[in-house]
Amino acid sequence: MKEGIHPKYQQVVFLDVSTGFKFLTGSTMGSNETIEWEDGSEYPLIKVDISSESHPFYTGQQRFNDAGGRVEKFKKKYNR
Repeated sequence: MKEGIHPKYQQVVFLDVSTGFKFLTGSTMGSNETIEWEDGSEYPLIKVDISSESHPFYTGQQRFNDAGGRVEKFKKKYNR
């Protein structure tokens, strides 16, 4: 491999901010924030909105934010 052209591969901790679930894995992503892991070492912390702990595909729980249809949305938006 050529030197200096590849990103640094390192161990990082990903944190699902919606559930608090954390996991340690290898990644080329970096962060200014760090966290102490269970082994006592400090690792960069990457915060994510969705992980396998909170995604409906993996949890089997579908969440619907919007139950209304398009017409109802239009009427509500324009007071009609």
